[in-house]
Amino acid sequence: MKKNLFSIALLFVISNCIAQDLLKIEGKELFGDLKGRQIGPALMSGRVSDIEGHPTNSRTIYIGTAGGGVWKSQDGGVMFNSIFDDYCQSIGAVAVDPVDPDNSLWVGTGEVWTRNSVSIGDGIYKTNDGGKNWQKMGLEKTERISAIEIHPKDNNTVYVGAMGALWGDNEERGVFKTVDGGKTWTKILYLNAFTGCSDLVMDPTNPDILYASFWEFRRTAWSFNSGGLNSSLHKSIDGGKTWIKIQNGFPTGVLGRIAVTVAPSNSSILYAVVEAEKDTEKGLYRSDDAGATWKHLNSDFGLTVRPFYFSRIVVDPKDPQTVVKAGLSGSISHDGGKTFKSLGFMHSDIHDIWFDVKDSDKMFAATDGGLYRSLNGGITMEIIENLPICMFYHVSVDNQTPYNIYGGLQDNGSWFGPSASPGGIEARDWESIGMGDGFRVYPHPTNPKIMYSEMQGAEAVWRFDSEIQQVKTIKPFPIAGDPKYRFNWNAAITTSFHKPDRLYIGSQFLHKSDDMGNNWTKISPDLTTNNPAKQQQSQSGGLSADNSGAENHCTIFTIAESPLDENIIWIGTDDGNVQLTKDGGKTWSNLTVNIKGLPVNTWCYHIEASSFDKSTAYAVFDGHTKNDKNPYVYKTTDSGLTWKSIVTADITGFVRNIQEDYKNPNLLFLGTELGLFITIDGGLSWSKFTNGVPAAAVHYIELHRKTNDLILGTHGRGIVIIDDISPLRELNADVLAKPLYFFTSKPIEMDESSSFGGASSETQFIGSNPSSSAQIKYYLSKRHTFGKMSLDIYDSNNKWITTISPGKQKGINIVEWGYNSMSPKVAAGKTIAGNSMFAPRVSAGIYKVVITKGNEKFESSLDLRYPTKTVFTLEERKLQESTTKVLYDMTEELAYLVYEMDEYLLHTEKVIKENAGLKKQAQKLNTDLNALKDVLVVTKGDNYVGAGEPQLREKIGDLYSTIGSYYGAPSSSQLETLKMLQGKLADGKKKFQAIKDAQFTKYKAVTEKAGIPSVVLKTFEEFVKKD
Repeated sequence: MKKNLFSIALLFVISNCIAQDLLKIEGKELFGDLKGRQIGPALMSGRVSDIEGHPTNSRTIYIGTAGGGVWKSQDGGVMFNSIFDDYCQSIGAVAVDPVDPDNSLWVGTGEVWTRNSVSIGDGIYKTNDGGKNWQKMGLEKTERISAIEIHPKDNNTVYVGAMGALWGDNEERGVFKTVDGGKTWTKILYLNAFTGCSDLVMDPTNPDILYASFWEFRRTAWSFNSGGLNSSLHKSIDGGKTWIKIQNGFPTGVLGRIAVTVAPSNSSILYAVVEAEKDTEKGLYRSDDAGATWKHLNSDFGLTVRPFYFSRIVVDPKDPQTVVKAGLSGSISHDGGKTFKSLGFMHSDIHDIWFDVKDSDKMFAATDGGLYRSLNGGITMEIIENLPICMFYHVSVDNQTPYNIYGGLQDNGSWFGPSASPGGIEARDWESIGMGDGFRVYPHPTNPKIMYSEMQGAEAVWRFDSEIQQVKTIKPFPIAGDPKYRFNWNAAITTSFHKPDRLYIGSQFLHKSDDMGNNWTKISPDLTTNNPAKQQQSQSGGLSADNSGAENHCTIFTIAESPLDENIIWIGTDDGNVQLTKDGGKTWSNLTVNIKGLPVNTWCYHIEASSFDKSTAYAVFDGHTKNDKNPYVYKTTDSGLTWKSIVTADITGFVRNIQEDYKNPNLLFLGTELGLFITIDGGLSWSKFTNGVPAAAVHYIELHRKTNDLILGTHGRGIVIIDDISPLRELNADVLAKPLYFFTSKPIEMDESSSFGGASSETQFIGSNPSSSAQIKYYLSKRHTFGKMSLDIYDSNNKWITTISPGKQKGINIVEWGYNSMSPKVAAGKTIAGNSMFAPRVSAGIYKVVITKGNEKFESSLDLRYPTKTVFTLEERKLQESTTKVLYDMTEELAYLVYEMDEYLLHTEKVIKENAGLKKQAQKLNTDLNALKDVLVVTKGDNYVGAGEPQLREKIGDLYSTIGSYYGAPSSSQLETLKMLQGKLADGKKKFQAIKDAQFTKYKAVTEKAGIPSVVLKTFEEFVKKD
């Protein structure tokens, strides 16, 4: 008995191990054809952090972005393409190799414009083929790379400026050097663990001369400090072996961030912008002796504003007196920095400028709202319209068809737009519903005309009625006895599952409104730690005060009402508390101490209340603002009394969001700083989803309940939709072990929409629409490589309809069928009869799908239906379908008629050419057949303006495609035309029969007597048979 029990236990363990191995399939193999659909938008674009160009070919331009990777233009900045999707999308610096500029490029990750929402980097990368393939070259722990300088004659020698960690101490900062192309690195200038290299430039005439600015800085979740005794400017004249400070003429005392540059056309001229203690000493400094001495020139606001965010200065490559400073609006000087004026109007917050190396009037500017181009020296600016790099904090959806997506963006307000649109999702499809930095945006649950949005720090919270075009501010205000309300920069707002007019917003308190924000009730005490030391945001900024609200702390950050019980509400705060009420806010329980293994005060970024069990919830925590980049994901099944971590080594990046599936509790979606991760086993293992989803920070995930679409709000690549994730619900160890498994297919309404498409130009980004075809989805446990594999469609009477090329890859395969049967056989002519080749749509009904794989057959079915919302009656549809079938048959009858004639024409032409004795008789038959053919098909001209007059084939094809592509009843005039064409076809057949009766028998006899083989014709059935 004990032996039997041991055997059973052993078998159970082995089975579990096998199951786990099956579930740990690599993401690309597992997810197969499931793919992200990137819809942008590019209308408002997003933050560009760096611009670099080819040193001699100004048509090649690269941009690095804050969260959207690296993009390349090969036409002078008209069109850009992403070249860095699979890697960390936060970019600090891009450098083109001067030795091999067509192919070699270095990218340093980790943005250096260190706002509160900035992402992180993971090292430096190199490509040797213009961006097609990349290799990581180390420096993984530098977090932020500010500059890359490559030796102009020895491209194995590279210098890197590393700012290092923003949120804590680290040793991997300073100036690094490699002499072996990145295989090994040496730190050649280092000050301490909290001061990093914020700028590094090389003398364009002497690569041994380097200038490095160092910046002492630190962020916490509740403060920012710029400046310290270690901020300084250094110079080396021996390739980094030795360094000296070059601050003769700089302010004394504490310094902040220092921007530095060398004039390309005169390397003795240097410019620096210095953050100092005294306002009169801040601003632009110039050196005319290679940094030996400096002179203060200018303290204009445009030069000194927010130095932590605007610290780039650029000199015209041809004119050392023309200098541009990044800033709120951007400033340009043509007199060596004495006076400045603003650049032309564009999105505010300029981070970098690049001059065309051949034409200084052509310049590009990197802003919080995308990339801008000027052709007149910065007087006017125009946005580049094909960069979908917008930075969403949050997304939500409504229930319209197609559904709309709502979201808030970094420095670009709040918007909503459709998930599909005629011709693709264009810029004009998006509508603005908020200003400033946009964050949480929600539609009213039952009234899509009502929308809620907010701006940073809940400075304003709006309700917008799009029907009457009215905006109302609905932010809650303190009443008598209340302290100041503390709202997070990204204030928590949500609607209710249970009461459509209910709205929640979190300060340090939870506020509830049951009348769409007109009136508010406070339903909690202070749910945060209420630590006074973390509420000093008015002192934030260091040398340059920066009280924007970005450091507001001890606030509610996430609100989760249970979809199963309106009285259960979960709260997470930015200072690490998890609170729960089970009675609608009357009493609260702080559950934080129950979460074992979680560092104290770790930001609770999102709580997901389960749709399956009111005691179950998921909580994700983000520790990066404490310099802790580990992922934290917990699950409770007992209302927070105990929590279990569901993090595995598969997850990379700190976590922002989690989404539970609505049908399968083991299917979870996780948004991290480095992409999307999915588990199909409740968190025992995770797989990274990379098909069409870049390695961007996923700040928010929404799952549409009707369409099963997964919507990702990324902070750098806009909105990404994975259409219909329902196949993932069925994946388990049993399914993964089957050779082929068909996923469940819900009834499909055949798309009948038609339009003329959009109106965007070719230089504008257009988001792709979802497929409107029927999708046949199946899982293959192994890639099919040998032998035949086919996919056939049959109707309910087992009549073959069509053959489709099957997917053969391991994992999920999605094969699309456009509801069409095979095109008819079309009569041959001089021109192409495109309309005649129309493949008619099948009728609604059940269709059998058969995959033949070697000797095995696998079957499934599709339930095709007419649209629910339609203007066509069933009788009208049946008339359309039967009329289309008549024209289909006519097309094939004409094709066979012309085929018969063509075979005899070929025969007679050969006889005319080779047999003089029979030439006269063959010529007579040839002439008569050609005369008839001339009225049946086009026999002269070309496929363009030289086309001949339409004949019977063209007229039948025109009517056939017209009626076949419109799903309502044919008009009376169309039916009259059909009768006329039927008569012409019958007349053609009659005339051909007359020629046959008059000439064929005699012609056949004389040619056979002369030893010439007779014409052998296929039967009609053989001729029209589809391959």
